[in-house]
Amino acid sequence: MRLVTFSDADGMRIGVHDAGSNTIVDITKASRLPKDMTAFVALGRNGLQRARRAVKSGENRIPCDSVKIHAPFPRPAKNILCVGKNYHDHAKEFHNSGFDASAGANAIPELPIIFTKWPNSVIANGEPIPSANDYTNSTDYEGELTVVIGEGGRNISKAKAYDHVYGYTIVNDATARTLQQSHKQWFLGKSLDGYCPMGPCIVTADEIKDVEQLRLLTKVNGEVRQDAYVSQLIFDIPTLIETLSRVMTLEPGDLIATGTCAGVGIGFNPPKFLQPGDVVAITIEPIGTLENPVS
Repeated sequence: MRLVTFSDADGMRIGVHDAGSNTIVDITKASRLPKDMTAFVALGRNGLQRARRAVKSGENRIPCDSVKIHAPFPRPAKNILCVGKNYHDHAKEFHNSGFDASAGANAIPELPIIFTKWPNSVIANGEPIPSANDYTNSTDYEGELTVVIGEGGRNISKAKAYDHVYGYTIVNDATARTLQQSHKQWFLGKSLDGYCPMGPCIVTADEIKDVEQLRLLTKVNGEVRQDAYVSQLIFDIPTLIETLSRVMTLEPGDLIATGTCAGVGIGFNPPKFLQPGDVVAITIEPIGTLENPVS
């Protein structure tokens, strides 16, 4: 299923997007399910079963163009967990860019590099990335597949990791590169207001047969900048879940942005930073396209 958060005159709630008819099934009204995506994810299989029954009934359908679609988690309950330098080609690209203040002798990390993005950085598909918030004028893009945790847990093994994946969405890990470099850590440069476009939906895990065969494609103003398969991750999704759950309890609705591939703006000489009027489009099928203009 394609899960969305939307709003109209009756407020914000969740629904299932039917791409064929371009409608949304209002499962909150149909099945008295929670209005909040985190609370819905916490229901697990029971929530999904009730949502499927609501879709099958054919009732409570709303045209997409009559509502506002928000990020799946408009304000996540926690920071978004992120992974740095997790594609071989991007790790080398970043290492050689001069912007990696944390770089050691080796471009390829020995263990996953984890940082987070502030919840207030989240915006929806179609909303502008407010580049004026970056007073260093060094805004960059990073297309990333993002894991939505379903069943929580601690000390989750790699063998059981996918049992804890609820679904997937897309994140643009927009970054103020000079802030990232000058502060010698990544949090400030990654957490500017509006610097985490997310969406357009969550595709539940059962819809994706082999996540490693998903292709990530990022375009800026129609020009292909990033093109890679999830199979090219240095640390795969089970490794990331095992690593994180060794030190913290993962909970329903937690988000793990798995990293970006080569082709970001600082990979060019000179760097190609985003400018007002640019449009960044990140596509991962079957999730769709996350597209945001730059203001």
